[in-house]
Amino acid sequence: MKKPRSLVIALAVPLFGAIVAAPTASAQPQLSGAATEFSVLAREGQSVASVERAIRAAGGTVVTSNAAVGLITATAPANGFAERVSADRAVFGAAKAKAIGTAPKQGKAKVKPGVVEKEGRGAASAKKQVEAKTVGMDPLDDQLWGLKSVRSDLSRTKQPGDKRVKVGVIDTGVDGSHPDIAPNFDRAASRNFTKDIVSDVNGGVVDGPCEFRGCVDPVDHDDNGHGTHVAGTIGAAANGFGVSGVAPNVTLVNLRAGQDSGFFFLQPTVDAITYAGDAGVDVVNMSFFTDPWLYNCTANPADTPEQQAEQRTIIEATTRALNYAHRKGVTQVVSLGNQHSDLAAPQPDASSPGYPSNSTHPRQIDNASCLSLPIEGPHTIGVSSFGPSQAKADYSNYGTEQISVSAPGGYFRDYYGTPWFRTVENQILSTYPRNVGVAEGMIDADGNVTPDGVTAGVKKATAADGRVGYYQWLQGTSMASPHATGVAALIVSQYGKGSRDFGMNPDAVQRVLEGTASDIACPTPRTVDYLKEGRDASFTATCTGDASFNGFYGHGAVDAWSAVTRGSEFLRG
Repeated sequence: MKKPRSLVIALAVPLFGAIVAAPTASAQPQLSGAATEFSVLAREGQSVASVERAIRAAGGTVVTSNAAVGLITATAPANGFAERVSADRAVFGAAKAKAIGTAPKQGKAKVKPGVVEKEGRGAASAKKQVEAKTVGMDPLDDQLWGLKSVRSDLSRTKQPGDKRVKVGVIDTGVDGSHPDIAPNFDRAASRNFTKDIVSDVNGGVVDGPCEFRGCVDPVDHDDNGHGTHVAGTIGAAANGFGVSGVAPNVTLVNLRAGQDSGFFFLQPTVDAITYAGDAGVDVVNMSFFTDPWLYNCTANPADTPEQQAEQRTIIEATTRALNYAHRKGVTQVVSLGNQHSDLAAPQPDASSPGYPSNSTHPRQIDNASCLSLPIEGPHTIGVSSFGPSQAKADYSNYGTEQISVSAPGGYFRDYYGTPWFRTVENQILSTYPRNVGVAEGMIDADGNVTPDGVTAGVKKATAADGRVGYYQWLQGTSMASPHATGVAALIVSQYGKGSRDFGMNPDAVQRVLEGTASDIACPTPRTVDYLKEGRDASFTATCTGDASFNGFYGHGAVDAWSAVTRGSEFLRG
């Protein structure tokens, strides 16, 4: 089981103080700059009302408040506000979120780099696929090697999932109209905690023009595709159409915290996590890190005092949210990350802060005082990624410090030296919103897969009644964690209790998930360099541990069949 080092850091944070050096009352900094959104965190034991008063006194305007963790969104001029509000005894710290009302420069919407996840775009398919006829499976399921790897094809004959089990997808949104998602989608329980960001403070395009009035997308909409792909792997319905998910009969809830562009900022992620606890969600999937910092460091010398205070605020607020959801019975499954790093020995970070544009600077990362969140927060089940050969994916983070289990996440460069090397089928096929496919040039205006889409392996399924669904291949630990989330949902379905408040203790879910995972030993030799696959030396990884627990696979590969048939062994005593 992962070491809860983040708890130690979180408890130590107040000793550092999240406050920017406070000026004296007679020397309050002047407010200037563009209108900017801030996340202001209450100090432990202080009321939200007292922080709201501090915000107004410092020249800000309260927008919304999350009482569960004491996090308040406010708007104020970009400069001077953080110092002013942080000087109040009620305030732990303030984190600048984003500038608002900036005229965009010309250009395409900025999207967080998807080089890993979409590496297979432009690669040819290895062979023509044949539709499966297996009872209880859907027509495209024969292409879902991950579904078979976790033995969902077997587990659904005993436990396909219980509708009372709610699975929250904290992501970029979920296309609730997709024919494979719609049967299991709970629109009433779904929420969108984001607002589209047209551009950043530098005028760089972020989400681009708003598609809906008010710049808030409906709760059944996804303009990125990432969240819909995740949702399909977890719980696409086994309805004789398209694909099915690991847990094809659970309820899917969209808890949108990601922008169209793929950014996940503090307030929406905290709001989504705490809402999951309040709404009775049983399991959440978190395939992201909280922007704009890949690693949040308490006092990195490369950062300004204001940036240090911002990161301490992110650490504290996220920790509170994760603890809150855990207390409310939410099992929290998180992707381990795609930086091909041992999380106990992180590589230097040159990608932060990733927002706004042109803000990054190089930083050395100290493992003792820097956290990637939410994966290094409390009560998270960390999932690494492997390919169809069960080799650790080159991009996947690893290490015994944070890993819990491993799961199929795709590995485009798997099977080196065979015809399967660099083929899209080594990745994960799942649901794809039509609107995103059209925007990416994979689907034309008439709904046909374009030549580029054919090359990328995009699939189209048409039902007898005219319903149409699309599917795309992606890879990443973002694709691994939903396989584990699906198994966790099956565990709650099988062993959960309660007539009115059906559910299961998240620690018990984790014991079953880890205990029934299939052991995978470290490779021989233990050090894998990935050079022949075309990667540089920074991808070289060494597996430590034994077959029962190691840095590449954790407690093993998640196994749905074992979980629903043997899980009771780990609930005794």
